[in-house]
Amino acid sequence: MTNSPTVVLVHGAFADASGFAGVIRELEAAGHTVIAPPNPLRSLASDAAAIADVVRSIDGPVVLVGHSYGGAVISQASAIVDNVSGLVYLAAFSLDVGESCASVQEGYPPSLLATTSYPTGYDAPGAPGGPDLYIRKERFRETFCADVPVDVADVMFASQRPLSLAALTENATAAGWKNKPSWYLVSAHDNAIPPDTERFMAKRMGATTEEIAGSHTAFIAQPVAVAAFIRRALAA
Repeated sequence: MTNSPTVVLVHGAFADASGFAGVIRELEAAGHTVIAPPNPLRSLASDAAAIADVVRSIDGPVVLVGHSYGGAVISQASAIVDNVSGLVYLAAFSLDVGESCASVQEGYPPSLLATTSYPTGYDAPGAPGGPDLYIRKERFRETFCADVPVDVADVMFASQRPLSLAALTENATAAGWKNKPSWYLVSAHDNAIPPDTERFMAKRMGATTEEIAGSHTAFIAQPVAVAAFIRRALAA
């Protein structure tokens, strides 16, 4: 596996990289090198720059894997580094230039997240301006991780990392998927991003696309299946 790309897993909003634990175990058991750096969740441009710095520090090719908002980050980051050989999206945003995570969902029935998230009464620390966004406790599991046990969902709620509103509404200025092969895993029971929005983005990219019968965080409940999807991308 010495010639295999390094897998860089980029988490999305309301979470941190610990959710990738099962996927990391599966990939490393198969001989792959994996890292899962923190995604700041402050603004699309600065978050992409942070991930791009990590990628530049890696000797050899990299496959970027993004979940949710992390997909927007890897799309932008991959356009400004030279060693990304492929992009994998897990129920993730793959924005075109001039789109935001908010605007790309327009025209589709709103997700449950649109009504279960709320802004803080204070500005998001480190963001360009405006509040942070959190998911309300009473519907957190249903919105975000409906296929994990209740006790796991309770921990995920308590430890959720907010996304700044600025990051949600910031327009992408680059789209690395236009010049790199891509794979997309649609979560068929996603309550955070409309599955039809995911299918639209995957089709627009010309991505190799599969669907999984899972929630927005299907990779937590079904790490073996999701790691197998990533491995298929690596093999290609």
